[in-house]
Amino acid sequence: MGDQRLLRVAQPVSEFGTPSLAELLKDMRDTMAHLDGAGLAAPQIGVDLRVVIFGGKSNPRYPDAPAVPDTVLINPELAPLSDEEESGWEGCLSVPGLRGWVPRWIQLRYSGMDETGRQFERIVDGFHARVVQHECDHLDGVLYPMRVRDFRRFGFVDELSDVEMP
Repeated sequence: MGDQRLLRVAQPVSEFGTPSLAELLKDMRDTMAHLDGAGLAAPQIGVDLRVVIFGGKSNPRYPDAPAVPDTVLINPELAPLSDEEESGWEGCLSVPGLRGWVPRWIQLRYSGMDETGRQFERIVDGFHARVVQHECDHLDGVLYPMRVRDFRRFGFVDELSDVEMP
């Protein structure tokens, strides 16, 4: 947090199936696995492209979260399927040691391309929808603390044990 690259709108990917895109995705996967992340956006490792990855079956940072399919999402578009929101705890590899209570759309449709340039879309809800929104925010220069509405529910992980969840 504080790195200006995290506050910019990332550039669309125009070439698919290239060695440089494969290397970026490998670097992102390695970084996400090393840090026990649920997802990662290219700007988080200093690359100004609209690329996110997310997924996993279990995660020590989110032990109660359901599995999310391993996904490469390039040039994403998100569309909420209602105005209904749900708040939940979020953390971020770019904001280490902190957590915040963040509202997100409950259900949405996302679309984009995979690493080969194949277009796809999914309708998702719950934790899957939260992860997609969090990672795609990075592509627009938004960090989750910017979405926290009640700063009594934002702080260091070690200090939040006394905070009641609504």
